[in-house]
Amino acid sequence: MLKRRKLFVNLLVILLLLNCSKDDASNDNDPIVLVSSIIVNGDNILDGGSTQLSVNVVPANATNASVSWSTSHAQVATVSQTGLVTAVSNGDVIIKATASDGSGVMGQKTINVSGVSGGVNGTVVQSSAEFLSAIATASAGETIYVRGGNYVFNSPIQVSGNGSNGNFISVLPYPSDTERPRFDFSSMSESSSNRGIELSGDYWHIKGIDVFSAGDNGMHITGDNNLIEFCTFSENADTGLQLDNGASNNTILNCDSFFNADSTLENADGFAAKLNVGSGNKFIGCRAWQNLDDGWDGYLRDTDNVTTYYENCWAFKNGYLQNGTVGSGDGNGFKTGGSDDKTLKHNANYKNCVAAGNVYDGFDHNSNRGTIEIYNGSAFDNGRNYSFSSTNIAMALTIKNSVSLNSGSTNSFNATTTDITNNGWQNGLTTTAEDFASLDINLLAAPRNADGSLPNMDFMRLVSSSDLIDQGVDVGLPFNGTAPDLGAFEFE
Repeated sequence: MLKRRKLFVNLLVILLLLNCSKDDASNDNDPIVLVSSIIVNGDNILDGGSTQLSVNVVPANATNASVSWSTSHAQVATVSQTGLVTAVSNGDVIIKATASDGSGVMGQKTINVSGVSGGVNGTVVQSSAEFLSAIATASAGETIYVRGGNYVFNSPIQVSGNGSNGNFISVLPYPSDTERPRFDFSSMSESSSNRGIELSGDYWHIKGIDVFSAGDNGMHITGDNNLIEFCTFSENADTGLQLDNGASNNTILNCDSFFNADSTLENADGFAAKLNVGSGNKFIGCRAWQNLDDGWDGYLRDTDNVTTYYENCWAFKNGYLQNGTVGSGDGNGFKTGGSDDKTLKHNANYKNCVAAGNVYDGFDHNSNRGTIEIYNGSAFDNGRNYSFSSTNIAMALTIKNSVSLNSGSTNSFNATTTDITNNGWQNGLTTTAEDFASLDINLLAAPRNADGSLPNMDFMRLVSSSDLIDQGVDVGLPFNGTAPDLGAFEFE
């Protein structure tokens, strides 16, 4: 009897186990339920702001109920992947929600957008593909607005169309966005053919773009009469922004270039007007720091007797890597020129420029045979603040109203013709730390003002008791008091 009962219990256990296995197998083989319809819910935008859309997915037990969002006209309204619709300009736009399960089912809703004050007059883009399409067809006088966010590019952006004098083609950040557009080229390999932006066109105005981690130059300009404004160039595998191949009359305004370095740890400047560059290029209100090689490089090849202008530019800590260690580059602040055969002339004009904490020279000769002018320069704590040697001598060197403090080696001022007058080491003057509100070089990297202009900070700004006030000579730059002050910053 006990044996029969035990056998019966064992049979029950086996049946229960078989039933559980069957249930588990049936769960694993449940059929996939596809979306059959999508209803988009939401309100019109009446105040020029935004509206949050939602969806009803049918059937309710769809295996994958997620959707992707798109807009029919990004120039009227954009939509995020959470369904937030943001007004761009007044008008009607179709917002679509497409099932993510591969069923192809799509729902849509027409949103009327009103209340946008002024709006924008131009093409609005919010993806890499839209941007490439917009620049490929842009014509003189057209404006392309780029929404804030990260844009990934796997190959160089070719900017080859032309605007015209008075009718630039403009690439601008969308006016109301607080996030800047960031062009991310980090998927590129390091190669001379992998520049970020290749600007061969003329009369472009590119503003407010952050160019990051290209395989060579961040931006390479070979066109003429372009304006590059309030952009940054960082962590590229060669010079952040380079002009060459005849590029002329371009203006680089309020731009920053930093942490650029190649894998050999020998090249990569912040900015460069070099090689066979044309004449008349200007850098205004720009900063270059912690670039592997130089802040600015003017080395020439295959061209001669060109002129580049620098105004209110700051070069600091160049020759140091991003982590603060010294690289294998030259480490100059402003390399005025130089050439393979030591004969070429790169005329350079510097006004109110600062060179500080660079590994090698602040203002560097490098065999430049041209004419160099430095007005109201400030040089501090460089390997050598001013270095114009007697070898391969420059044609002419003018330095006025400038200061030098804590030069690692003795300054040298050699040229065929020199005019070195009214500086902080002449006329009985001595430049000391007590002349300045601060000597903290890190202040030079403070955030820019909202309009892109240089930050207001205390580095090498004169104090009221300084004997460098009103000790300069009129060189055509604005000044307060009876005469210009010495150094890059006029006492106010």
